[in-house]
Amino acid sequence: MEKKDLLPQEIIESKIYLIRGKKVMMDRDLAVLYGVETKVLNQAVKRNPQRFPDDFMFRLSGEEIRDLLRSQSVTLKRGQHYKYLPYVFTENGVAMLSTVLNSEKAIQVNIQIMRTFTRLKEIMLSHKDLSRRLDDLETKYDGQFRVVFEAIRQLMAPPLKPKRKIGFVFKEKQARYGR
Repeated sequence: MEKKDLLPQEIIESKIYLIRGKKVMMDRDLAVLYGVETKVLNQAVKRNPQRFPDDFMFRLSGEEIRDLLRSQSVTLKRGQHYKYLPYVFTENGVAMLSTVLNSEKAIQVNIQIMRTFTRLKEIMLSHKDLSRRLDDLETKYDGQFRVVFEAIRQLMAPPLKPKRKIGFVFKEKQARYGR
């Protein structure tokens, strides 16, 4: 973490979600990071609608917010329910927020958020580059190292979570013999 950083990069990364195929941040998370109320952030955005087209921000549907909460395995505590469906901001929308929230803290936090988005892009590009290089090597060395290449691909693939069986399983042997 740099000396100038207000927040660890991991905190910012944990607030970035993939929704509708876009990396976004929720209005309430941004408000906390910027040190303002969510209502204040949204009012600043509404006063400047021309700065926030649909590809910069959009409102989540009820289903999207339920899925997001479920994926975080979070239950809202009393007083934390959503009266209004939240807005989410893409990278461009977050950059535009710095023009409507003009405090020193907002500017510094915004710089950190932009660095985090850039870092995530670099990670994704390096992963794609590694995959392309592996494809090139595989075609060059064909069958000689097929087992090695397959092992590397399995390591690169995201882990598959086994599905849990739902319900009660009655084991006949145990019941019959009293075990």
